[in-house]
Amino acid sequence: MSQKITYHEKTDMENTLKLRDVLKTLPSFASDFFRGISTTTSTSTRIKYAYDLRIFFQFILKENPAFSDYSMKDLPITVLDQITALDIEEYIEYLKAYVGSHEEFTTNGEKGLKRKLSSLRTFYTYYYKKELIETNPTLLVDMPKLHEKEIIRLEPNEVADLLDFVESCGDQLNSHQRAYYEKTKERDIAIITLLLGTGIRVSECVGLDLEDVDFKNNGIKVFRKGGNEMIVYFGTEVADALKKYIEVRNGITPVAGHEHALFYSSQRKRINVKTVENLVKKYARHITTTKKITPHKLRSTYGTTLYQETGDIYLVADVLGHKDVNTTKRHYAAMDDARRRKAATAVRLRENLSE
Repeated sequence: MSQKITYHEKTDMENTLKLRDVLKTLPSFASDFFRGISTTTSTSTRIKYAYDLRIFFQFILKENPAFSDYSMKDLPITVLDQITALDIEEYIEYLKAYVGSHEEFTTNGEKGLKRKLSSLRTFYTYYYKKELIETNPTLLVDMPKLHEKEIIRLEPNEVADLLDFVESCGDQLNSHQRAYYEKTKERDIAIITLLLGTGIRVSECVGLDLEDVDFKNNGIKVFRKGGNEMIVYFGTEVADALKKYIEVRNGITPVAGHEHALFYSSQRKRINVKTVENLVKKYARHITTTKKITPHKLRSTYGTTLYQETGDIYLVADVLGHKDVNTTKRHYAAMDDARRRKAATAVRLRENLSE
């Protein structure tokens, strides 16, 4: 019997092969950087770096006349010392709207700009520490400011409405839609209940294997960002939804190679992130038209509820898998509207003169 390859191992192998392909297009010296960070970063992080750096070098070749005679592959490491802080500022401006390699129009918001500059900083820092370059102009450029956005989440009544709708919306469908709904109903209820009841990421959800579910202790084993394993516990509502779905799942014959997956797609393969995003959107738009609900918003809903119920920001950070509690504080501790409203009536400036 062949050894089981986990979803995460398979993803790592796919990312490794993708990275090799992208490296063939990057300057030859870039290979040293990716070897150097291979023990401290995940494959998904490295492939993001590779894509970001390719955009940077495409910009340099396209916009800087000094390098017009070079191909990307032939750029020497000395090019890094020829780039100035002004070049990088122009690059950031370019990223706001540009035509990509496949002639598609691309834009970047605050988060995209910050990530791409962060990738470039990490790249420069590696060669600077190795004393292979003499300058690091990325340190002379300010990081783009991220403006805080209001957290979008479901209110308690909306959570109940969403679960009720998933359980009973079949009556509102035509015969074709109802047949598909009945086929995926228990799976969809289980996924949405799991996301709302544990706050796990959508990538963690699709990566679950049947063996990762422990009903004796009501826990699931998830692989967090960076590859850490963690047991996340769930309540009886999640347990009931999972058990009902697993009864249905046991009657499905999966495509070879997908036997261990917890959640199957209609093609009998491991469900993917896009499918989960689509099913959440499909059901949620019947509950609210003013909020764009995604799996991440269900995670925010869980985090908000957990913080409001416990007041323990460290517990919320631990359960959500945040490495830095400050990330959690920014997202949850600062948004306790109920407590802030109390401030309006807690302080009296003058006694009621009519008393």
